Amino acid sequence: MMKTDTKITALAHICLRTNDFDATQRFYSDTLGFPIKFCFTRNGDLAGFYLEIADRQFIEFFYNDDPQPPAENAAFAHFCLETSDIEATRAKLAEAGYEPTEIKMGCDQSLQFWVADPNGVRFEFHQYTSESMQFAGGSVEIDW
Repeated sequence: MMKTDTKITALAHICLRTNDFDATQRFYSDTLGFPIKFCFTRNGDLAGFYLEIADRQFIEFFYNDDPQPPAENAAFAHFCLETSDIEATRAKLAEAGYEPTEIKMGCDQSLQFWVADPNGVRFEFHQYTSESMQFAGGSVEIDW
């Protein structure tokens, strides 16, 4: 088991795919009461959104380009852990022989990198900035 000097502070978000933004918003926002914190757009069109579940905890939705509905439990895309020191967290993983991606500023203005666990499950680490959309809200154009 890898020991770390860094502190993982929260499960920042999970990402799910949807074929129907309106129905998804009605269920999670209107029925369950989770507000939309910010939206992703691509070429000006809605491409995804963040729902605030609790302080600093979110569900992220992106449009599923596959016209078939996802198989049961197959809508899961990834999870993200929040860290208080993204550079130290990345360095620890690299020192332990994992291959984390380089740290970059995401279009949501949060620092991020990705790594795969021993089972091949790729997931994300975030360190929020003062400009992170998770705090600012609004809309952001995605660049991928």
